[in-house]
Amino acid sequence: MAMRGGMRQGVLQIINIKNDVFSFVAQRVRERHQGVFVTGAYTATPARFPAHTITQIDNRVATRYRTTKIENAAIVAFETQTYSNKASGKEAEAESIAATSDEAFEEIGFTRTMYSVVPNLNDATIYRIVCRYEAIVDKDLWIYQS
Repeated sequence: MAMRGGMRQGVLQIINIKNDVFSFVAQRVRERHQGVFVTGAYTATPARFPAHTITQIDNRVATRYRTTKIENAAIVAFETQTYSNKASGKEAEAESIAATSDEAFEEIGFTRTMYSVVPNLNDATIYRIVCRYEAIVDKDLWIYQS
């Protein structure tokens, strides 16, 4: 790599497990909840119900693992949003889907840092649960609980 002004020039190497995490959690949710709409993009109003979104919301260098290489490990965070609009039983349906997702995140080494029932401002008849998960991932893609 060419050096200029004390900075390394080249391709930015980011530890990225977003697609792997999404695929694992989404598959688990789809297997256990037939007909659930799962997406990797945030949506204020899902295309259909029930729905579950899985998005990466943070990926930053884990500074305590930093050496001469900028990124030996990263702290990654994901957010899930679970929606149900059933006339009866929407809380139970959303809680069941969120619990399945939670088990999948825990299985691969993530720690839940938030679980909250959040009012859905676009449509108050929709029940919504928001969860956040965090883990440390090293350059070899090993996941450690943060």
